[in-house]
Amino acid sequence: MITLYHRPRTRSTRFLFLLEELEAPYRVQVVSTRTQDGTGVIDPRNPHPHGKVPAIDDDGAVVFESAAIALYLTDRFPKNHVGPLVGERLRGEYLSWLAYYAGGFEPSLMSKFMKVEPPRVAAGWVTFDDMMATLLARLERGPFMLGESFSAVDVLYGTTFAQFASSGLFPKSALIDAYVQRVVSRPACARGMAHDGG
Repeated sequence: MITLYHRPRTRSTRFLFLLEELEAPYRVQVVSTRTQDGTGVIDPRNPHPHGKVPAIDDDGAVVFESAAIALYLTDRFPKNHVGPLVGERLRGEYLSWLAYYAGGFEPSLMSKFMKVEPPRVAAGWVTFDDMMATLLARLERGPFMLGESFSAVDVLYGTTFAQFASSGLFPKSALIDAYVQRVVSRPACARGMAHDGG
């Protein structure tokens, strides 16, 4: 049984979607976290080392960080093939896009959101414009990040695009809009959202 440590309407919400997509047995443990304005408290029940969400516990195996959780869950529950398995043709691409989410996409998005411009050439950084050009080129080959195959990569990217849709951070793009619609219109997404409050 997977325990998802969750705070409603945060990044942990997408794991309700993924768990439903995988048809994995899970329970939701709603926890408190510090908020953006510095208020709130870290819940001592939460195993994340910084008291953030998401984190999961699989009968004592604790996993945190979105890309790691996505990989762990798709390997742990392979029945619905929501992530390529070891030895399959798309496995390397799958791992690359999961790592790019954590190492390229999210840092450049947060830099843009916080109005912090990283150096043009710096180890470990990619500019927002370079990141978006990379993703748009990939989505042109769609319909999903791995081509014809929906995967947990799409849960991460698609829900993040959806979450920030009204922020004005992303360029207007029919390609992104259509991609987001393909991702969030999946029945598992609606089932997950129904559990968002715990």
